[in-house]
Amino acid sequence: MIQEALINTIQTVGLNLGATTKLEAQHASLLCSRFNLDLIRFTNSGTEANLHAIQGAKRFTGKRKVVVFTGGYHGGCFSFPEAKPAENSVDREEWIVAEYNDIEDTRRKIEESGDVAAVLVEGMQGHGPCLVGSHQFLHQIQESARKVGAVFILDEVMTSRLSSGGLQKLEGLQPDMTTMGKYLGGGITFGCFGGREDIMRVYDPREGNALAHSGTFNNNTLSMAAGYTGMSRVYTPEVARDFNAMGDRLQEQLRELSHGTKMTVTGRGTILGIHFLEDGKKELKSFRDRKDLPELRELFWFEMMENGFWTTKRGSIALILGTPWEELERFVKCVAEFLQSYGSLVQI
Repeated sequence: MIQEALINTIQTVGLNLGATTKLEAQHASLLCSRFNLDLIRFTNSGTEANLHAIQGAKRFTGKRKVVVFTGGYHGGCFSFPEAKPAENSVDREEWIVAEYNDIEDTRRKIEESGDVAAVLVEGMQGHGPCLVGSHQFLHQIQESARKVGAVFILDEVMTSRLSSGGLQKLEGLQPDMTTMGKYLGGGITFGCFGGREDIMRVYDPREGNALAHSGTFNNNTLSMAAGYTGMSRVYTPEVARDFNAMGDRLQEQLRELSHGTKMTVTGRGTILGIHFLEDGKKELKSFRDRKDLPELRELFWFEMMENGFWTTKRGSIALILGTPWEELERFVKCVAEFLQSYGSLVQI
């Protein structure tokens, strides 16, 4: 279906028109409906989506500081591996780094720092990989941001696939702005940001002092056509529900295998992380809790590759739509064989 949509678009519409098109309007309408957005703007990546969302929040509030979290990753120039921004992060003096899943530190950093324009957070940190934010933690962010008039930006570049309406639907969150990307473009380079109408209006060119949002390929016809087809005909709400239920089932089986070993499984739905930890801790609240065993993690990566399964070397796994359950059962079997074969290394 997506291939057909791409070919048809190339033949009948063109590659890039440099103007608003019907394709853009229909994809925008679908995404606003699925993710509870008033208005949306398209970009070429999740990094760009976060960049523009942050700048929009600063203009809207008239403030400069942004609260982020240790271990957070919001794109190539927005990463926070420790208690300070990475060297290549832009505007390094304007970040306030709070501890992920630490409710009191989060409340204090947001409510007492002053000049806070926005709070930017992943509901599940991808860099961890897949460290899940607790319900209480995420709702504290929302509450504290509202208390001080900061814009609550939920980074759903990875997690929007976890339900028909993303992680925010699962957690009952109402972010002021949401950033997304990846699969929503149907396999074509894609990103987007959207949210409350009054905030998004800072980018409205009809306003006299609107922020500029240029980009030759922001609304290119291929990502608009492929994205709309993918979301309306492939990754429908029903498919999203069933796919993530299968992911939860897989994670449950892997966690059962991990008892008594240094392997720990984190994640939600179709996105998970496999860790090998010195202490075998089964609940990871933050990046700082992760006493990693890199040699064992790399050994696992090679073994799984030998069995025909590709994971990232850091242990992040995103399930592919259409994978038969039997193949996931084979993966579980291969993991069990790994734990047995290297029992002297993995047992606690």
